[in-house]
Amino acid sequence: QVQLVESGGGLVQAGGSLTLFCAASERTISTYSMAWFRQAPGKEREFVAVIATNALGTYYTDYVKGRFSISRDDAKNAISIQMNNLKPEDTAVYYCAAGRYGSAAKNYDYWGQGTQVTVSS
Repeated sequence: QVQLVESGGGLVQAGGSLTLFCAASERTISTYSMAWFRQAPGKEREFVAVIATNALGTYYTDYVKGRFSISRDDAKNAISIQMNNLKPEDTAVYYCAAGRYGSAAKNYDYWGQGTQVTVSS
């Protein structure tokens, strides 16, 4: 089992930056691809970004490409996502997930509780 806990969410003005963190416990995340998903009120959970084991590859949804950057630090058993030039449409609960590399939620076996990001105009 892998326990994941997100942190770093909050309120930020449009155009601002925020970094979210995901700390893992119980087992190492080194054998898992790690991803961020988000869910806005009334909408389905959507893929944001993924980073492969050993950071051998990354992939981003077009909505955040060029603005967000996912990173992993296996020595610290953690991942993060740096979010720049935030837009109101980025407002959502952001979830950390561990599993197999891909953009589908079904690829992921472990999920955090989520952290709220609110971007004001």
